[in-house]
Amino acid sequence: MTSKQVGATKMPRQNKEHHLSGNMGVTELVMSVLAFSSPLTVAAGFIPVLLMFSGPSAPGIYIVLTIMLLIFSVGFVKMSRTVENPGGFYAFVTAGLGKPAGLGGAFLALFGYVFIGFFAPPLFGITLQGFVVNTLNGPEIPWYWYGLGIVMVTTTLAYRRIDLSAKVLTTVMLLESAMVVIFNIFSFATSGGRVEQGIGFSMPWITDAGLGIALLFAVGNYFGFEATVIYRDEVKNPTKTIPRATYIAVIGVGLFYAVAAWAYIAYFGADNVQTVAEGNTVNMFFDASTALVGKIFAELTTVLLLTSILASMLSIQNVAARYSFSLATDRVLPSALGRVHPRLKSPYVSSLAIGTLWGVATIIFPALGVAPEVLYPIASGSGSFAVLLLMFITSLAVFVYFLRRRRVHPESIWQTLVAPMVSFLFLGFITYLSIQNYPDLIAGSPVMAAIFLTLTFALFLGGIAHALILRSRRPAVYALIGRQNAEISEPLPEVL
Repeated sequence: MTSKQVGATKMPRQNKEHHLSGNMGVTELVMSVLAFSSPLTVAAGFIPVLLMFSGPSAPGIYIVLTIMLLIFSVGFVKMSRTVENPGGFYAFVTAGLGKPAGLGGAFLALFGYVFIGFFAPPLFGITLQGFVVNTLNGPEIPWYWYGLGIVMVTTTLAYRRIDLSAKVLTTVMLLESAMVVIFNIFSFATSGGRVEQGIGFSMPWITDAGLGIALLFAVGNYFGFEATVIYRDEVKNPTKTIPRATYIAVIGVGLFYAVAAWAYIAYFGADNVQTVAEGNTVNMFFDASTALVGKIFAELTTVLLLTSILASMLSIQNVAARYSFSLATDRVLPSALGRVHPRLKSPYVSSLAIGTLWGVATIIFPALGVAPEVLYPIASGSGSFAVLLLMFITSLAVFVYFLRRRRVHPESIWQTLVAPMVSFLFLGFITYLSIQNYPDLIAGSPVMAAIFLTLTFALFLGGIAHALILRSRRPAVYALIGRQNAEISEPLPEVL
């Protein structure tokens, strides 16, 4: 292989009719990422679960995860500068492990994000239903009507140009983040007279009981930062914006949640916080907010929790739509999903398709008698595992890509080899924990866990098989896999 072969290779670019467009800066991109994890939902719903498993080491777990995901980001950012492609993990896995693995990764991504996003309609529905009945003394409307309402709102916004979604997400993120910050301030201020209870936190240790499941639940709070590369065509100066937004998002998410977890410890006491979390997981945040700031603040928090769920769903829908758009642009999915709105420059058909899918599911599952409390942990847990598995595969792809490229393009060993291998080992450990604890992850039975685990791995393997079929029967389509609108420095030989 000559150095010329490994140099920049220009692939056919999309026509303007198939090119997404936007004008997001670092702030908007970071807020879109932060919205994915829904800060108020994490503070009120997920951190009490984490405290139940880890107690006073919860903030330390976020610190450890932040460090490890920053290491992942080193190779991720380096890859984003080398593979200048809006395909995200789909493009990265293709570049490192070949088109079959890349298509398998794309199937995982699309499945994962579509499933994660479906956590929102049932959770939003039952939360708003309870607020209307218990706080406003209003009528008891079935939750699925509220669920259909949120699907319509997010789909309308996702249909539009990404800049509108970015403005909405930025506004909601500032409001809900302010509520968490107020909770933190009052918690630390109140703890001043109760220092004897212990307001410090401890770092986790490998022998801690519940460490595995705690890491598993906490790592999901970071999902979304990897989507920065998805918006390459829709941000200003992507070469600078994407790396900055990625690092700021990882550090910001980690510190924000670490401080929020510490605030719980400051209020309840290091010796008591785990016991309180075990006995009052669901209402821990709202009861503490009422005691600290007042009932009106707690009720306002409930309202902002609803907008937080909406923002999270919108962020996820935007990412899922762009994976669908990429696959359709590469002719793997029906070409209609790859259409760009002529005026709004958005993947409007893919956005509508995902919204329609969520809307149909919101109707079908209640008709089958499935309770919303059962739906959202299954959707969130199974989707999160698919994305985690994809991140694990991506870290291997980054390592393999730069290892093979070193023969003619030697670069920083830390960025191209050490960091990707460290993240590969760490994410491999978390993936192993996910498989071991999958029933807890989806709050389901072992049989249900086996079904969803099998489905997830079958998606990846099915993508590989489909790519191999395309290679023999439709070579022109096979050649497009992972390469839409691409200008990359890598015509390396296929791994598969």
